[in-house]
Amino acid sequence: MVFSSGLFLFLFLPLVLTGYFNPLVKGRLFKNAFLLLASIGFYAWGEPVFVLVMLFSIGVNWLLGLLMARQEGRSARKILLCLGVGYNVALLGVFKYASFIALNLGLLLRGEGFGLSIALPIGISFFTFQILSYLFDVYYRKTQVQPNPLHLALYIALFPQLIAGPIVRYETIAQEITDRREKTEDVVQGFSRFILGLSKKVLIANYVGYIADQIFSLEGELSLASAWLGAVAYTLQIFFDFAGYSDMAIGLGRIFGFHFLENFNYPYMAVSIRDFWRRWHISLGAWFRDYVYIPLGGNRVSAGRQVVNLLLVWFLTGLWHGAAWTFIIWGLFYLALILLEKFTEIDRKLKGFSRLYTLLFVIIGWVIFRAESLHEALRFLKALFGLGRGGLTDETFTACLSQGKWVLLVAVAACTPLFAVCRRKLASWGRFYQGAAAAGYGALFLLSLLVCIKSAYNPFLYFNF
Repeated sequence: MVFSSGLFLFLFLPLVLTGYFNPLVKGRLFKNAFLLLASIGFYAWGEPVFVLVMLFSIGVNWLLGLLMARQEGRSARKILLCLGVGYNVALLGVFKYASFIALNLGLLLRGEGFGLSIALPIGISFFTFQILSYLFDVYYRKTQVQPNPLHLALYIALFPQLIAGPIVRYETIAQEITDRREKTEDVVQGFSRFILGLSKKVLIANYVGYIADQIFSLEGELSLASAWLGAVAYTLQIFFDFAGYSDMAIGLGRIFGFHFLENFNYPYMAVSIRDFWRRWHISLGAWFRDYVYIPLGGNRVSAGRQVVNLLLVWFLTGLWHGAAWTFIIWGLFYLALILLEKFTEIDRKLKGFSRLYTLLFVIIGWVIFRAESLHEALRFLKALFGLGRGGLTDETFTACLSQGKWVLLVAVAACTPLFAVCRRKLASWGRFYQGAAAAGYGALFLLSLLVCIKSAYNPFLYFNF
């Protein structure tokens, strides 16, 4: 079930809001139990079998966290932490990477991949990383252990962020699980944020995504213009798809009294690759920084050791996104760029051209990320730099640009703080602005609903991760 589906918008969400905010039963115990059951139902709708895997995993990690918190000795706590990490990594490895490993082992040993197909539970990377962050924080005593398994289950399974993040730290919402207040102001802001995210998804991401899909699915030689249009369209699609989902998740969380941290901060305005990753998928970057890079020594070790640490972080970052060589190469591509900046400071030397340099390499990275194989990535990159035999332009470019030019222009503008600056300036108009803003959000919501009903094209890219 996706947030931009009719089932969610017209059935699930209204039922959950009615039950949660009913005027008869208002106790926190009821609200938490109701929200947990709704979240389990949300996941079970698309994963009726794998919901049991998630619940079992929550139970195992709740018990490990409880045992860890009761140990005074560091060695005993470390053993329990290793057991927890081993269990969660093994769970992720079996479902997400076993088929990939079998395929490549087979190719290496006998020239033919072993036939192994294991279905991937939706959102397993997200909820596994949330569980791991909880175990690490309990181990380092950064947070108190949660003695109530239902409260921990609510943290992990909360439907707004369950399937595609953001990756929420337990300490961020620990107090709000038992002591939150659903204020009118939060509900209004939550709905506004949800509408904004929904419109990003269905009014922008889906349209530019359709253009990207048409071009990336072309066989044979691509023209220079089509390659750049496809690359830019996918660059816009993945941002508005994922940022839109994060907006909806943050908005829904706010409605129910939870305050999730931001996950995006105008990443395409970055002035360096390192700056890009401080702005893009912030919760994932912070996770690898706090639980992998810093424990390995971070910047406090020799230059050689820093390179090894960064290699591990970016290899894992690529692998986290999927079991394919394209994702691994994509992660190592960013490793190379970050090392280049770290040891040459090229981003500072470029000065006024730093944004252009950053965006160019981000677009190249997305081509590798989007391609079905390394061969396809190379074919697309050759066309991108005029090394293919497809010419300068073709009919596909003309048709795609004609049907999507206005959406592309709006998407490019929405990647900048332009609309936010306009909102801040108009906010000084007082009640007139409030009325206009309410009407604007209402129009966006209505238009988004109409598109959701009409369109059959509605992918969510990060559901695959």
